[in-house]
Amino acid sequence: MSRYIPVTPQDKEEMLRALGLAGPEELFSSIPAKLRGKGEIRIEPIKEEGKLKEYFLRLSERNKFKDKKIFLGAGAYNHYIPAAVDYLAFRSEFLTPYTPYQPEVSQGTLTATFEYQSYMAALTGMEVANASMYEGATATAEAALMALRIRRGNIAVASSLHPQYRQVLRTYLEKQGVEIREVPYRQDGRVNLEELGKIDNLSAFIVGYPNFFGIIEDLASISSILKQKGALLITSTWEALSLALIKPPGEFSAAIAAGEAQSLGLPLAYGGPYLGFFATMKKYVWKMPGRLVGMTKDSREERGFVLTLSAREQHIRRQRATSNICSNEAWCAIRVAIYISLLGKKGLRKLALTNHRRAVYAAGLLKEAGFTLKFSSPFFNEFVVDVGMDAGKFRDRLLEKAIVAGYPLGKDYPELKNCLLLTFTEMNSRKDIEELVKEMEGIK
Repeated sequence: MSRYIPVTPQDKEEMLRALGLAGPEELFSSIPAKLRGKGEIRIEPIKEEGKLKEYFLRLSERNKFKDKKIFLGAGAYNHYIPAAVDYLAFRSEFLTPYTPYQPEVSQGTLTATFEYQSYMAALTGMEVANASMYEGATATAEAALMALRIRRGNIAVASSLHPQYRQVLRTYLEKQGVEIREVPYRQDGRVNLEELGKIDNLSAFIVGYPNFFGIIEDLASISSILKQKGALLITSTWEALSLALIKPPGEFSAAIAAGEAQSLGLPLAYGGPYLGFFATMKKYVWKMPGRLVGMTKDSREERGFVLTLSAREQHIRRQRATSNICSNEAWCAIRVAIYISLLGKKGLRKLALTNHRRAVYAAGLLKEAGFTLKFSSPFFNEFVVDVGMDAGKFRDRLLEKAIVAGYPLGKDYPELKNCLLLTFTEMNSRKDIEELVKEMEGIK
């Protein structure tokens, strides 16, 4: 554990001079002034445990709705988590260890992590998966950097890629002089293949699978175009459960399959911690960021597990490192491994099919109620519906009735300001869906 080492005013002045800054305020110049706090932070005096518990109970009573019906996804999914996931994951053997640098005392953690890698490789149809990344957005950005190590050129992204993932991509790449080209979507919600075909000097193309509108992209056609250009296909999936039902990226010659595994055993938890997954082909493994657990045999020919092929800055010289991803997400990965092992192949597929059927049922009811689905292409458990008015205001009307009705798309796609992205999981009963449609019909 790192120790707190205080610095003197003289130390601070020397650091500021070395950085060429007039004062510490300049360290925060990238944060808009309106978002910076003004004055001192008011912190209440220390409370004893009983008083503190009473204080938070009073705060909880101010919640307007304790039992909301949630139809919101857009990268964070409300799935049921079996009690066994928490029970096993909170065992001290899994909860307390950090990075398993010493394999002789870390076989349990290494074995569980290897199982996670095996599950993710099978789910994505790829040959090798690493031992976790921060979360889906940075995993996708790391995929772009890896593609540039394999083949120089421009990076193209589908405009239907998650908007926040695109923001992170720009943060990673633009200061390095890498051009990011956006490929628009067609009226059916899929990538405009004609526009993709016009892009030259292409290193890789990144596409959501499913995309931000919930649409399942035509990876076969995309892969065919990219092969002609000698470019790499990268898929980004933020609803990992979908891969239990749709064809995996590996079947379409994807070079990298990255994304977010939150829906496989991690709670929503107000934004984290989440878990980025990252899978590729063996021929690219030396270019892959993150940790990789390998299986080997010891001097007695018994199976053992170790960290291997590590190309991170903590393991080798900084200038040769493929990535500075160094936070340990192994506990989140172990949760995913437990979740998948509990459901098994058939259970995952059954759950994915339930999600899809709930969404199809909702789409049918909405059409009967006079609403229009914006896109005609196949979807998994999310789709876009035109509500005929400002979608943000429409959503707020439903919030008054304790219904969290989707994600308004106008902020990210101005042309879709009247559209909501609705999500349906196993947590939404048919009765809940019918109530949602009835309330939506009332507002319309």
